Amino acid sequence: SFPTTRAGLAKLASFLSEAGVTTVAMEATGIYWKPVYYALEGLVSELWLCNAQHVKNVPGRKTDLSDAEWLADVASHGMVRPSMVPPPEIRQLRDLTRYRKSQVDTRSKE
Repeated sequence: SFPTTRAGLAKLASFLSEAGVTTVAMEATGIYWKPVYYALEGLVSELWLCNAQHVKNVPGRKTDLSDAEWLADVASHGMVRPSMVPPPEIRQLRDLTRYRKSQVDTRSKE
């Protein structure tokens, strides 16, 4: 278990590196995946962001730990594929465009 602070994510990256992990699969839930994904980007050879709809169709999974075990199992057997995540330059442009749109919308409401 690692906190999602910068220090915690650095410890997670260090732990995965020392353990020789080459593939990480994570479930995309809202925006909560972003800090973890960005912290691990470039540190492992394969970083998979999996669509939550593709892995949650199994009844009876109730805890984060069992969800993680299930995701690791389906990813290792090739039963789920990673989603496309744009390169950092495109993500930054998207964020900037979305921020500008929200500012224009706010100004229009005023």
